[in-house]
Amino acid sequence: MRLAGQPDGNGATFWFPFRAGVRQAAGLPSLVLMASLIGVGGLTRDIGYPMWAGVFSTVLLWAGPAQVLLFGSLAAGASLPAIAVAVSLSSIRFFPMVVSLLPLLRGPGVGTGKLLFGAHFVAVTAWTEGRRLLPGLPVEQRYPFFIGFSVMVMAAATFATGAGYFLIAALPAAFAAALLFTTPMFFTLSLVAGSRTLADWAALGLGFALAPLATALVGQDFDLLVVGLVGGTLAYAIHRMRGGR
Repeated sequence: MRLAGQPDGNGATFWFPFRAGVRQAAGLPSLVLMASLIGVGGLTRDIGYPMWAGVFSTVLLWAGPAQVLLFGSLAAGASLPAIAVAVSLSSIRFFPMVVSLLPLLRGPGVGTGKLLFGAHFVAVTAWTEGRRLLPGLPVEQRYPFFIGFSVMVMAAATFATGAGYFLIAALPAAFAAALLFTTPMFFTLSLVAGSRTLADWAALGLGFALAPLATALVGQDFDLLVVGLVGGTLAYAIHRMRGGR
């Protein structure tokens, strides 16, 4: 795939695909994350913490559910070690995303240090869009494109966290809560848009089918883990049986 306006020859430097990533993220992906993180800013204010604490949590944690868990636990008076363990466990779901995305980012001049830096940005939006867009780019452009995309969405989310600190009081409670659902909706639509093989569609279908059953059997603490393990394994088995590699 050729980036829009891509120069010929040696013109495809780091900054050209980086800017292309920024442009790709500047629309719907950034708006979705901004909607989600407004609530985190409001939660920061509700428990009596300063605005910078919410903004800092967005940059460091980069996961709305983990941030809600962090500030909710602080409000409940939980100990700091317990909070650290809980937040870490809530983010384990990103590990498979990192493992599946980092190979796409490898390329000329992309060493371990750069990969570790890029791994910090791997979250739902960056992963879904990365899996959808990166395979179609030249190898040398994937890393700068991903970094540009990720920096843009993180900057937008960070701004929204700070704005939410002041705006949340003016929003109806139901509307503020509904904003948190924009990310999973975007995640689902992006997965559908990026599905190409039978294994992709099988994983999506099994995930939706197994989610209610897993919640009923193991509860909300481990349902996503069970769905991922069972549904992902079945989708992989279907892929192998159809002769996929």
